Amino acid sequence: MHISEGVLSAPLIAAGWGIAVAGLGVGLKKTAPEKLPETALVSAALFLVSLVHVPLGPSSIHLTVLGLAGMLLGWSAVPALFVALLLQGLLLQFGGFLSLGVNTTVMGSSALAAFFVRRIFPERLYLAAAFSAGFVAVVVGSALVTLSLVLSAKDLFSTALLVFAANLLLAVVEGIITLFCAAFLKRLLPRYVSKQP
Repeated sequence: MHISEGVLSAPLIAAGWGIAVAGLGVGLKKTAPEKLPETALVSAALFLVSLVHVPLGPSSIHLTVLGLAGMLLGWSAVPALFVALLLQGLLLQFGGFLSLGVNTTVMGSSALAAFFVRRIFPERLYLAAAFSAGFVAVVVGSALVTLSLVLSAKDLFSTALLVFAANLLLAVVEGIITLFCAAFLKRLLPRYVSKQP
């Protein structure tokens, strides 16, 4: 769900940075010092998992684990994502500095959507919540990428729809992966998957 450099319009870049900075402020404020190792670990996972790309037409798709990040970290997922995206831009040329604000906003919003989905489910439906969090995170991210592309240039409409459609299958896969990861963590480290990140 990276948007490459040079694709977005200047007003969208500015808006993306504004929202990203606000989200980073809230995320950093809500990140307790004892939560930093967990946040760093999730940031590393976010960095690594997106390195495996599956080509699809003019684009590609990759796992995001945004649902799991949102479930585990809540608002702290925003700074974790920012660091992962910044390192991907610097080291691997995924995205770029100008698009970093929009990419952080898109993925941060996806993780937060997963966090709020998790919170509305009762504990007895934990596995359904985990699947839904993974699924919703990808759908929200894909919708925001599509919207960003269309707002930047009308001629990107067909590409934007292709990106959205490609990610619908990924949403199901992410839901299943999030379900299995969350079930494993609940058995092994239940405090990490409580409703209070």
